[in-house]
Amino acid sequence: MSVNGWLQFAIYSIVLLATVRPVGTYLAHVMEGERTWLDPVFRPIERLLYKLCGIKADTEMNWREYAFAALGFSAASLVFTYVVERMQGLLQGWANPQHLAAVGPDLAWNTAASFTTNTNWQSYVPETTMSYLTQMVGLATHNFWSAALGLCVAVALIRGIRRTGSGTIGNFWVDMTRSLFYVFLPACIVYGLLLVAQGVPQNLHPYTVAHTLENPSQAQTIAQGPVASQEAIKMLGTNGGGFFNANSAHPFENPTPLSNFFEILSIFIIPAGLTYTLGRMTGSPGHGWAVLGAMFALFAVGFTVCYWAESQPHPLIHDAAQTRTATAPGGNMEGKETRFGIADSALFATVTTDASCGAVNGMHDSFTPLGGMVPLVNIMLGEVVFGGVGAGMYGVLIFVVLSVFIAGLMVGRTPEYLGKKIEAYDVKMAMLYALIFPLVILTFSAVFVLLPNVGLASLANQGPHGFSEILYAFTSGAGNNGSAFAGLNANTWWYNVCLGWDMLVGRFLMMIPVLALAGNLAQKKSVPPSPGTFPVNSTLFAVLLIGVIVIVGALTFFPALSLGPILEHLLLHTGRLF
Repeated sequence: MSVNGWLQFAIYSIVLLATVRPVGTYLAHVMEGERTWLDPVFRPIERLLYKLCGIKADTEMNWREYAFAALGFSAASLVFTYVVERMQGLLQGWANPQHLAAVGPDLAWNTAASFTTNTNWQSYVPETTMSYLTQMVGLATHNFWSAALGLCVAVALIRGIRRTGSGTIGNFWVDMTRSLFYVFLPACIVYGLLLVAQGVPQNLHPYTVAHTLENPSQAQTIAQGPVASQEAIKMLGTNGGGFFNANSAHPFENPTPLSNFFEILSIFIIPAGLTYTLGRMTGSPGHGWAVLGAMFALFAVGFTVCYWAESQPHPLIHDAAQTRTATAPGGNMEGKETRFGIADSALFATVTTDASCGAVNGMHDSFTPLGGMVPLVNIMLGEVVFGGVGAGMYGVLIFVVLSVFIAGLMVGRTPEYLGKKIEAYDVKMAMLYALIFPLVILTFSAVFVLLPNVGLASLANQGPHGFSEILYAFTSGAGNNGSAFAGLNANTWWYNVCLGWDMLVGRFLMMIPVLALAGNLAQKKSVPPSPGTFPVNSTLFAVLLIGVIVIVGALTFFPALSLGPILEHLLLHTGRLF
């Protein structure tokens, strides 16, 4: 650990926190249909689109109608992407200059489910599997749709908290349209141009065939393509799917320290801003800041542990190169880019798994046991430490409801949250959300660990690290993260199919109780605060929220973590691992 590393963390944190209020204010304006500076450009297009599609923009939906529209749109887009992948072999010219074959049925299913759910898990090598048209029309478009969907559901829940005696929570089609036109599209145009200026390719050229200086007769294929456009929404929409197999460790996706900083910042910028949107839309700015404080505290602790673990020398390797000097970073540099080093790799790994992004600039499989446990735990917490676009907000609000309920039990009164009484139905929906996540992860992990020819045959490592690879895969899928421990070959029929369902359950089955909670809260009457009301805008509430998040995650997943990274750490330091 170095002063330089902590300075990078401090600069990142200051810039991030400085964006919270302006971004949150703008998001509130957009999602409430208020006037923005982009209205002269997009308002006529928005109205024309409503007219062409027959959308009644002034008609709102109850939670069932909202859920049906969201799930129906996602199902249709999943089928669309599956068809594009299966028909890829028919593409010619600029659409498929490498003449790549059609994607196999199980991999096409997995990829379609992955991008539909904002997971972007990739069981394939993108530059040798997906054509330009598939990347742009099938995958990059899903990066927009899935991110916008998460934002819509989060705002619908916030509306449910704010409204009283209402049977509606908004119009899904209007929310989706405004998210795309006023947030993601303009931001990604500017962001994409910024990445191009940093050296990220954006073209439709065939791959370049070069000859090495060592052996002029030896050819090397250099992949390229429309990278910047996908990279922008991949980060801003917390998607994570790379144009190249090396993801953001590839110099064409992440060429400079400045591009690396912008990529890390863009992952958190909307989820962090949504905390201010929460406070603004509910009329309780202090509550938004309290939620932000809880998220930031968990983020800082995660980075500290990961940075410390990766800065330590390997206990079984006695080499002077592991000692930090003025010219050497020291510590565990395996799987990390030398141009980013340990601090930036630890920061990137923490940020991308706090959010449901999954982009990486280093290989998590090569981290130390405790360093690799940080990304795993981040996802297991429900990815509510800022979390994905929208998904992090509605995920943390579930924990807010549980925290308020626990506080109510402590004082022996009916729990209240921003003027709404939290009753049995609300707690049932919150617990349903909290239970689905570990159920799908632990069930799939247990099944694949017990099937040698199905689950264990894909492992590059045995023992606790191999178990961590399987556990990480299904955790990443259900958490809609998409990052992986690279020692697992998941491109098999069983993994492709089951991970596809794992991702769908983790996204949409958990989304239904969120919308049901929103609908129920919107119908309630507002009650004035009483002496027994627990304030949700205080430091004490932030501490309670942190405790509930950590305890629920620890009690659920600690046994599995004990068999994986914790056991591996103990064996490593007793010299029994090898």
